Amino acid sequence: MESTTHSQQGQPLPGTLSWRLSSHPITLLTFLAFRVSSLLVYLFGVIFTDNMVMIFIITILLLAADFYYLKNIAGRRLVGLRWWNEVDPATGDSQWVFESSDPNTKTINATDSRFFWLAIYAQPVLWVALAILAIVRLKFMWLPLVAIALTLTITNSLAFSRCDKFSQASNLAGSALYSSNLAGNLASNMVGRLFTFGR
Repeated sequence: MESTTHSQQGQPLPGTLSWRLSSHPITLLTFLAFRVSSLLVYLFGVIFTDNMVMIFIITILLLAADFYYLKNIAGRRLVGLRWWNEVDPATGDSQWVFESSDPNTKTINATDSRFFWLAIYAQPVLWVALAILAIVRLKFMWLPLVAIALTLTITNSLAFSRCDKFSQASNLAGSALYSSNLAGNLASNMVGRLFTFGR
């Protein structure tokens, strides 16, 4: 019996976790490198060294680079989603702004999408596990760094989740609008033909 992850020709199916199937392999690998490197540097610092200042600085820089790259580049190229926050200068109120690519002009690669969402949701869970590790090892000085990491990763996770839901709702609304326009055109054509036939 053949594996479900391969087609009859032996090629991996779309959505298989292989970077070779990505439409944007460099973007995907850079995105994953930022996600993994901040975790590894922090873990190395907690287990093998007491030089907290250096590890803190490197981890913060990697987290900031990951946050920026994910929000502005990886999200747009891998899943066609982008978000940002705008502040109204008159009222001071801030609001989330979501942007999604047109599904008629951009096709989302299933492998890119799967890698993206797995990495988005897995990283906050891993940071929680590292927080537990710091508590067990009685290294409470590392917890502020974990709190910063959780703030940045959860913000991106929530924002992209809302952006994805907004995109799906927009696509449904667009499909409904297209269907209503199509029905209206058909009805008007039928009425026009009836009046033409009656002449």
